[in-house]
Amino acid sequence: MSIDPSRASSHARTSAPAPISASQLQAALAVRDLADPAHGPHAMQRLLDAILAVAAPGAAIQIHRPGPIVTARDNYDRLYYPADGVARDARYTRWLGPGVLLRSQTSAAIPPLLDALAADPSWTDVLLAVPGLVYRRDTLDRHHVGEPHQVDLWRIRRGAPLTRADLDAQLAAIVAAALPGARHRTTATAHPYTEDGVQVDVELDGAWLEIGEGGLASPRVLADAGLGDATGLALGLGLDRLVMLRKGLPDIRLLRARDPRIAGQLADLTPYRPVSMMPPAWRDLSIAVDADDTAEDLGDRVRAALGDRADAVEAVEILSDTPHDGLPAAARARLGMSPGQRNLLVRVTLRDLERTLTTDDANALRDRIYAAIHRGAAHQWARGALRW
Repeated sequence: MSIDPSRASSHARTSAPAPISASQLQAALAVRDLADPAHGPHAMQRLLDAILAVAAPGAAIQIHRPGPIVTARDNYDRLYYPADGVARDARYTRWLGPGVLLRSQTSAAIPPLLDALAADPSWTDVLLAVPGLVYRRDTLDRHHVGEPHQVDLWRIRRGAPLTRADLDAQLAAIVAAALPGARHRTTATAHPYTEDGVQVDVELDGAWLEIGEGGLASPRVLADAGLGDATGLALGLGLDRLVMLRKGLPDIRLLRARDPRIAGQLADLTPYRPVSMMPPAWRDLSIAVDADDTAEDLGDRVRAALGDRADAVEAVEILSDTPHDGLPAAARARLGMSPGQRNLLVRVTLRDLERTLTTDDANALRDRIYAAIHRGAAHQWARGALRW
């Protein structure tokens, strides 16, 4: 179930970018799945176990970990995403080619699993659990990564219908298991694959944070798979955020930290004990971007340009956005702007989790980021010329 990716940007995409490159695909597939025990132990697996233990009392639990390359039919069409919906836009989706993508949600596994259930007469009450990585183009900050973890939990039952009361009980049990003592609330939210859909939020320090979405499984999704005689609950949760909330982690990069003082704390769900953080470095960039470039595009380009050094970037924030005609002629010339482009003032926060960045390190990273996101014809390098 998708959470967050279909938030529309204020700048509409006028043309779809090309599919991701072979090197980008290779890098994405090399990312460790923290929810999978086969990739080594992690607190995320402990949290997932706690959730599964209470998610569907009496149901048979089936855990599935299919591959991440899926069809648009399973990722979107069979879940009734509209053909022109923003969730399909290449600013959010990592397309590999026509009709093929890196899954943008673990819900992509659900239609084939429903097909398999329809062909099996032996079950009456099943929880389909699909944890793993999903692949997005996303902003770059302390709370977002391009490969977040989700778990889809679809309870499917023949016989007594599953109802909103069952959904509410399921949510209460899961929140209590994942975040003991936390308050939660639901707000009505429409999804193409559910009825009576809700967004699930928990309270932290007086603020409400989204942890997932759910609802009653759409009868037409079930009927399409040959399960017209069944009802279901459909729930999707963001595992990264849940682990961060449970352990009190301030930065999503800590989930993958190699520093033994941090990594040693990520084997269980005990509260995180802060360790000395390296000092940050800030670089403000004035850049020209194309009319339809978004914050998600910038984040994706920075990750691609820096590769394994992307972890040194804590955030890329847009501070201001000015159209071409809103700038003085001298400023447009300094940027090498073309008509129709926009000027962004971008603040880059650099903080390596394992070592202090020297001024030259920070400037080298700044120039690589600048080269990746600036679309003007003139350049201003921190180190005199682009080199790394």
